[in-house]
Amino acid sequence: MFYSGLGLDRAADRRVDPAFVAAALADPACRIVPLWQDRCLVTDAGICTLPITAAESVLQHASEPVFLGLDGCTPVFAADLSDLTETAAVRLLHADRVADVRSLVSTLGEDEASLIAYARGMLHWHRNQQFCGRCGSRTVPGQGGHLRTCAGCHKLLFPRIEPAVIVLVELPGTPRRCLLARHADADPNRFSPLAGFVEIGESLEDTVRREVAEEAGARVGPVHYQASQAWPFPAGIMIGFRAEAVSDELRPDRQEVLEARWFTAAELTARIADPEVGGPYRLDSIGRYLIESWLAEATIR
Repeated sequence: MFYSGLGLDRAADRRVDPAFVAAALADPACRIVPLWQDRCLVTDAGICTLPITAAESVLQHASEPVFLGLDGCTPVFAADLSDLTETAAVRLLHADRVADVRSLVSTLGEDEASLIAYARGMLHWHRNQQFCGRCGSRTVPGQGGHLRTCAGCHKLLFPRIEPAVIVLVELPGTPRRCLLARHADADPNRFSPLAGFVEIGESLEDTVRREVAEEAGARVGPVHYQASQAWPFPAGIMIGFRAEAVSDELRPDRQEVLEARWFTAAELTARIADPEVGGPYRLDSIGRYLIESWLAEATIR
């Protein structure tokens, strides 16, 4: 599953020490991951990363680098070039273009995609947490970039995580069917699992039941956790569930969800195989895991 399972030691107990962070950045083995406006700098050879020995000009134009962790003994930092123009950033890295990691994921290994997504999420948070929401004063980074402190009221600000659920709803009976929806911003033929953000005062299971009811007009009974996926676009985590519908009644809200349908395993398999229709998930989405695991069970049964 992309963006999860990153094999990087985040060294949380050591990054609180400014001397450790400074020594890591000065380490000749250190590696820099530069981004511009949440996007990678890309050449024909792949995503641009630099050894510290070749990164002096990058660090001169970047905001304070963020310590991501240790790859074995190699320190890894992210550097944000968003204060430059796109043209200047591309020229500085001798890159060909900029591109979002999601558009590149089919060419990346899981660890590389996870590292870039992690860097993307951290740098996005820093750009958007320059001021304190309580007193309006400037904030300053600390702990290798994993904390910002208000210079006025001294409030401690940590990177925010926005939890969201994604659910594959199954209708009991024969043949087995699952619920997919066509969302307002999706292609006309693309149906996918329902998803939504967790609200204050909700459990994850509460969110599943509310989102399915609000968007598709369906009621569900048992809700079972399946898997989770880091989703730093910009700051999410996706928690995947399987749920069992109480009935086959559907009433899509016609706002977020334009159409909701029950699909048999055979129908869903045919849609995935048809290039003109397009699959019910993107390659990098946990929706893929939910659907493929359901199809595997349907085939076995």
